[in-house]
Amino acid sequence: MAEQSYGTVKPEDMAELTGREMLDRMLAGDFPAPPIARTLGFRLVEIDDGVAVFEGDPGPHLLNPLGSVHGGWAMTLIDSATGCALHTQLHAGVGYTTVETKVNMTRAIHEGDGTVRCEGRVLSHGRQIATAEARLLSADGKLLAHGSSTLMILHPRAA
Repeated sequence: MAEQSYGTVKPEDMAELTGREMLDRMLAGDFPAPPIARTLGFRLVEIDDGVAVFEGDPGPHLLNPLGSVHGGWAMTLIDSATGCALHTQLHAGVGYTTVETKVNMTRAIHEGDGTVRCEGRVLSHGRQIATAEARLLSADGKLLAHGSSTLMILHPRAA
């Protein structure tokens, strides 16, 4: 398997692709993963209609002063999974942005706990607003955190 590349996708490369097509190309390695994925040690591993799954490896670079993984890491995985779940349902030229994400932490995450899995799913998809939820699971399937996002759908401006 080729080494993962990181970067941003050029707008002209995405202009004619649906969100699903863009994410499929990212999974295939045709498009780079976003730089934040390298920085925080997570990756997109699976998509379906209204679903996005990420995996991440909690490491020493993620620790808070108390020695556990900072809650912002869990929140970022949940935000990414909910946003990408919506992205799988968007037409070419349509974008999105997070309006709000709420997260509940249920267990501490520790360095060396093994790969975690974050599963995001769209709950409601309207013309301007969508909602999605995600669950962050430990390597042995225990719930670490869960959350929901409200997302604004960004339609292209008329010329």
